[in-house]
Amino acid sequence: MQPSLEPIDTPERFARRFNVSRETIERLRIYEALLKQWQRAVNLVAAKTLEHVWQRHFADSAQLLAHAPRAKTWLDLGSGAGFPGLVVAICAANRDNSLVHIIESNAKKCAFCQEVVRETGCSVEIHNARIESRGIEDKLIAADIVTARALAPLDRLYELAAPYLRCGATGLFLKGRQVERELGIAAKNWRCEVQLHPSVTGARARIVEVKSLRRKATGNLEAADA
Repeated sequence: MQPSLEPIDTPERFARRFNVSRETIERLRIYEALLKQWQRAVNLVAAKTLEHVWQRHFADSAQLLAHAPRAKTWLDLGSGAGFPGLVVAICAANRDNSLVHIIESNAKKCAFCQEVVRETGCSVEIHNARIESRGIEDKLIAADIVTARALAPLDRLYELAAPYLRCGATGLFLKGRQVERELGIAAKNWRCEVQLHPSVTGARARIVEVKSLRRKATGNLEAADA
């Protein structure tokens, strides 16, 4: 069932839609101000989205929490300016022992995320590293949820998330209108349980929930291509 697509473009509408506290909204306001301040020197997001932060970035990220109500440890791959990881952390601040790890290879974007964490007090660990780093995999292998947004096609996302999903994590990946095509390409190389959830921010957007991910054997690939 498609959720309501009423605009979530103001703090007031965000608070009503996600039932968050006044303190959460104030932390997100701080995040918004920092994003606009830093954007002048660092290309954090597409400039045209700056006036639509609550809908395009905050609501898009916050909707993931409803799909993992009991998750404690989150891992956000290629976080960029902190989406969805920092928003998840801010909105989950009242969950006991909740912690978000974000991985970002760009040092300037990591510095921005660190400033948001400092100013908002959200529970986040920032890793300035490449996602493929073996040291990162070993440290974060026990994640409950793996997220990504605007990072890569699903076939590549599966590859990046595979070490964690093989160990029991669930993937929650924010995708747009090309999701069906990406699923078809990924299915040539991977076996998994996939469920598509409607997005609250776009009629053609979807949340891709992935479990039990396994790479197909070469023989299966050859058979599929025959």
